[in-house]
Amino acid sequence: MKTVIISGSPRSNSATHRVALHLQANIENSILLDVRNHQLPFVDTVWSKPELVPTTATKLYSEMNSADAFILVTPEYNGSYSPAMKNLLDHFPKDTFARKAMGIVTASPGALGGMRAAQQLQQMACAFFAIPSPHMLVVPQVEKKFDDKGTLLDTAYQSSIDRFTTEFAWLAQSLYIGRKS
Repeated sequence: MKTVIISGSPRSNSATHRVALHLQANIENSILLDVRNHQLPFVDTVWSKPELVPTTATKLYSEMNSADAFILVTPEYNGSYSPAMKNLLDHFPKDTFARKAMGIVTASPGALGGMRAAQQLQQMACAFFAIPSPHMLVVPQVEKKFDDKGTLLDTAYQSSIDRFTTEFAWLAQSLYIGRKS
């Protein structure tokens, strides 16, 4: 089972990306897609078939369509998730995400950790016909919890990460088995 982790911040020194790096290092058979590596135009065509995909995005298209589950990692931008994340996801048809687990991770330097963005991502996941994990990972004061390489600095936070990854893995595996039967 393959999990695609999408790091959704376009900022060059993204604190949110630290969390994505940590998750990628600790989740088996996961790959990390960074929105900063995909300069996508605003959506004018949904890539519903391979011939609609520009040559510059064929690897992205392949990675997204071969995923069995997704984890979305985003900062909170003015009470919502990253527009770069939304733009990337909107290039794909709903069947890319349908009946697949979607883990939601938000991070913020503030005390609430991007909770408003997390709630909106849950709604978006449902619009894509994905199944959002009810166990979200909301990371307040992200700069104090992870270093630039994604190493956890606040060991007390490990239990929150473990709960998120355990519950996400259960949901993703259950849906994977269900789709295969």
